[in-house]
Amino acid sequence: MPQIQLTPAQRKEHRAEAHHLDPVVMIGNDGVTPAVKREADAALNAHGLIKIRVLGDDRVAREAMFQSLADELGAAPIQHIGKLLVLWRPIPEKEKTVDEDRMPGPRDVKVLKYSKRGGQRPEVRTLRVLGNQRLTPGGQIKRAKPKQKSVKKRLQG
Repeated sequence: MPQIQLTPAQRKEHRAEAHHLDPVVMIGNDGVTPAVKREADAALNAHGLIKIRVLGDDRVAREAMFQSLADELGAAPIQHIGKLLVLWRPIPEKEKTVDEDRMPGPRDVKVLKYSKRGGQRPEVRTLRVLGNQRLTPGGQIKRAKPKQKSVKKRLQG
């Protein structure tokens, strides 16, 4: 996967965002191993912008690691400062699975009860309405009625 090319303005923006981040991947004396690549890929999928700390002292080796990680992970190299490497890749869209059997969950509803005297504030209550309940115009919670069978179907079965 080739690395992503960014404009200097985009790179500057990502550098500013990465300033407050902590390193999430560490590269030890073994260098870039498959486990390091897997962790960096998972972190890029989860966060998009990551910092990687390299424990080795060789600057040329760190630069080579930086470029190879950017190429292999399909990420944009943002910054190499000291022993920290910053990579960015857009977060992939998550697919939402639609479950046909899923029922509506509970929802919180605010109910206003106005005072009979005009000058007072209305009383605000928050009620939790479950999937099998409904809220009446008067602010009461009622259970949904079970589905009624027609007279014809009741006589058949």
